[in-house]
Amino acid sequence: MTQHTPLWEVFIRPRNGLSHRHCGSVHAADASLALQAARDVYTRRGEGLSIWVVPSADIVASDPQDKDELFAPAEDKVYRHPTFYEVPEEVGHM
Repeated sequence: MTQHTPLWEVFIRPRNGLSHRHCGSVHAADASLALQAARDVYTRRGEGLSIWVVPSADIVASDPQDKDELFAPAEDKVYRHPTFYEVPEEVGHM
């Protein structure tokens, strides 16, 4: 049996108010080492405020070929798109 080092997906939040973004992957034996490796590899210039590492094996993703089945049904539900609401002028920009 060959032992392998788990693969971790790395997400960095660059500034307050922004979302975490996937920036790459690292191999590490555990979460603590994955955080250290992610910091060393992806934030060398101090561009991050927060790092998430997630075991790649735990990520479940949809198949791009299922796009129509998963996302097209939302188009026929107009209540999901609030384009018919009138916003009073005193509200300003939302």
